[in-house]
Amino acid sequence: MLDFPRWKVIAITLMILLGIGLAVPSFFPKDQVAHWMKGVPHSRINLGLDLAGGSHLLLEADSNDAAKQRVAAMEDNVSSELRRGDAPIDIGDISTANGVLSFMVRNPAQVDAAVEKLRQLTKPVGMTGARDWDVTVMDQSRIVLTPTADGQVRALKDAMTVARDVVRRRIDPQGTKEITVVTQGNNRILVQVPGVEDPAALKALIGQTARLEFKLVDQTANPAEVAAGRAPAGSQVLPLVDGGGAIAVQRRVMVSGDQLTGAKQSFDQDGRPEIVITFNSTGARRFGRVTQENVGKPFAIILDNKVLSAPTIQTAILGGTASITGSYTVESANALAVSLASGKLPVKLNVIEERTISAELGKDSIHKGALAAGAAIIAVMIFMLVTYGRFGIYANIALIVNAFLVLGIMALFNATLTLPGIAGFVLTIGAAVDANVLINERIREEIRRGRKILDAVETGYREAFRAIFDANITHAISAALMFYFGSGPIRGFAVVLGVGIITSVFTAVYFTRMLVVLWLRRARPRTLHI
Repeated sequence: MLDFPRWKVIAITLMILLGIGLAVPSFFPKDQVAHWMKGVPHSRINLGLDLAGGSHLLLEADSNDAAKQRVAAMEDNVSSELRRGDAPIDIGDISTANGVLSFMVRNPAQVDAAVEKLRQLTKPVGMTGARDWDVTVMDQSRIVLTPTADGQVRALKDAMTVARDVVRRRIDPQGTKEITVVTQGNNRILVQVPGVEDPAALKALIGQTARLEFKLVDQTANPAEVAAGRAPAGSQVLPLVDGGGAIAVQRRVMVSGDQLTGAKQSFDQDGRPEIVITFNSTGARRFGRVTQENVGKPFAIILDNKVLSAPTIQTAILGGTASITGSYTVESANALAVSLASGKLPVKLNVIEERTISAELGKDSIHKGALAAGAAIIAVMIFMLVTYGRFGIYANIALIVNAFLVLGIMALFNATLTLPGIAGFVLTIGAAVDANVLINERIREEIRRGRKILDAVETGYREAFRAIFDANITHAISAALMFYFGSGPIRGFAVVLGVGIITSVFTAVYFTRMLVVLWLRRARPRTLHI
């Protein structure tokens, strides 16, 4: 029992001091910690929505918009697929009326080849016997693509997954904030952002679809027809973003925002805010080819079906970089850059539920939670002191150390503490004390059996550890399952519980054993009162 090497004492002491040092910044204001000297821990525990206040939004996908975007994407795919290759298929203008694609194949001999290409195009990857679109031939030369119900369900599911990731990137582009963005059901996304009490700005950031497209302006369109909202076949009328009228643009997307690799706010030569965008290799080649082939023609820059500008192409742009200018402020240009860089939303999201939790309510929750935790700790410490005497004192020291270690580890990983997390913290106190109770009762039992003090203590720690391990492994499994399947506050509870399990075993078994060994070496007691 007394064989407790010096290196173990030093290692345990250093670990505890490190944990306490990591926990300290969480007890001071954030702005004060930011001015501490380098080398001192700065990581703090983040407070969840229920403690720090913030915004809660429930978003729902616009199914009609999702269907329109799906049809538009398929229109572009069909046009590209049939017109490329060694044997391009000559087709007429594609109609998208009523959510159904239809077009004429000008050469009847190519109908079968067109159908075969389209069936390969519309077949889901990795699935057999299922199709996203039904491909049929009417009047011998007209091909009709009709979306299937299963295809629409799969498309919406995929769109919601992408939308969730886009929303997360927009709110937290650096990945450092503790936010909750999860899908609920088939068409909803829950967003919770602690510390943000301005839902209007949050909704503006999330709600912008940020669908960036570059299309050629249709110069054959009659201005009177365009003013009336009518465009030639193969074109569409889109409004100008400043409300100053509308123009006709070709439906075919020459370059899209899907091919962006970056977007940032900058300034033009006159010092006005602009957005500089960078394309990937495919987008750069396509953008360069389009501008090279259409020098002298107007090129519309479109964001969410509104024309930002329609400048005339003066020369080929081959570098893969372009700029978007307009009546922007630094703030609006930066917001648009964030939206573009995070990717476009594959579906329009509407806010159906909105709540703002004030910081005052969070302070009240923190006060009551801290009061509950403090009362629990004091009650447990009194019980341990009265019941086990000196060994109760060691258990109480371990209990305090355990609390600091939990906070220190959470601060190290910038974890979020929620109200359920405080409940998990109180629960770990019980787990830590439970381990000490098992150890102390086992030592008592060995003393009653007539063992010598050192043998009784050694046997008590060794035999109790088995029960402690079995009890805590079941808690660890529960915490892991709650973390994996849960979200938001449930995950917060699981994190605190999981960390508390590890620290409670360390403090209850190894730290208290060190304290007992150091006392036995120094005091050499003849009797043991426990």
